Amino acid sequence: MRRADRLFQIIQMLRRSSYPLTAAQMAAELEVSVRTIYRDMADLIGQRVPISGEAGFGYILDDAFDMPPLMLTGEEVEAAVLGAQWVAAGSDPVLANAARDLIAKISVVIPDQLRSHISHPSMSFRQSAVKISDGIDIARTRQWIRAGRKLRIDYRDERGKVSARVIWPIIIGYFDDRRTLAAWCELRQAFRHFRCDRILVADFLDEHYDVAPGALRQNWRKNVIDAVPKLPSETKKRDALAPGHS
Repeated sequence: MRRADRLFQIIQMLRRSSYPLTAAQMAAELEVSVRTIYRDMADLIGQRVPISGEAGFGYILDDAFDMPPLMLTGEEVEAAVLGAQWVAAGSDPVLANAARDLIAKISVVIPDQLRSHISHPSMSFRQSAVKISDGIDIARTRQWIRAGRKLRIDYRDERGKVSARVIWPIIIGYFDDRRTLAAWCELRQAFRHFRCDRILVADFLDEHYDVAPGALRQNWRKNVIDAVPKLPSETKKRDALAPGHS
């Protein structure tokens, strides 16, 4: 890797991190010595890049640092395009069109030498042959999540039993063949996950739930996602992470 590219990568690493990074962490990712990182950090600071920290503690980039946000590398272009193509192929029409627009915008702003990463990518994905229709308007659900509003749904579980629920939507999980809505369920007084194709009826209520959407999401992550035990078998791990449908 050229030195100029390495300096750029160091800035990128610092910009995406919300906590101080040590020279050892940066050296491991860039596959160089810690001494090389110390020299690079001295050069960046000498060039008036606003980096705070010191050896043994870690380094952090000042939020005020101004760097063109679309100064992308080839790998970043391919990562963005691959993700956008996956979204375009497997999402609701609104989000799919947004993903296609994103690819078009990236192709316009990147330098000529990087456009081949879009027209001739080195990565692809396999689209699921199974298409399952959602029983709820996903685009509108995203709006309700951001607004912190409740939904009333009729839901059919895996045993075919139908129940009426009032839920506080938190986040939509995208899988290859389906989508799942995580929510606080007033009926069960607990977090639950609902497959969107099993939602029979959805009423979008004007009523806001009692907590901020971000706080509810944090509570869900703490009590559901982070609470899942780590199992040695990857198969068992996937089963443990699979959402329940009660």
